[in-house]
Amino acid sequence: MDKSIAKKSKKLEVVLWSIALPGFGQLLNRKYLKGFLLVGLEFLINVLGNFNNIIVLSFLGHTREAIEQTNYLWLMFYPCLYFFSIWDAYRDAGGGEKPFAYLPLVFSAYFVTVGLIFSPVFTIFGITPGPMWLPIMFLPVGLGIGAIIRGILLNVYAEGST
Repeated sequence: MDKSIAKKSKKLEVVLWSIALPGFGQLLNRKYLKGFLLVGLEFLINVLGNFNNIIVLSFLGHTREAIEQTNYLWLMFYPCLYFFSIWDAYRDAGGGEKPFAYLPLVFSAYFVTVGLIFSPVFTIFGITPGPMWLPIMFLPVGLGIGAIIRGILLNVYAEGST
């Protein structure tokens, strides 16, 4: 197999496992201490934030119950842990070498957190998406703004070097 394809496959593998559960990508990268720490933090935040209950209730359309069961003070840690885990695993697998490549994921963490904060009161056409769906809806905004800021910084630094 071509080495470049194998390297891309490894990067994709750790990203997908990190999306499944924070810390799994680190374990694949043989960063065991970091991996087990992230898995442990994921379980802690998940349990104390009632995240699995929120997911089930949200899929069943019981948004008001999901809001009532959400421990916002704990669950607000989740987006940063989640996106950091993805970025860190990707970087350790050899990705993220381009300047400011981290910015879309950083801004995703910010905007998903803001979506979580506003989830009990934010409505769209009279519908409250709730603590699972609204943060997901804010994800593309974070990715987009992060990409725009990355582009601006690349242009600023390119002009400064000429």
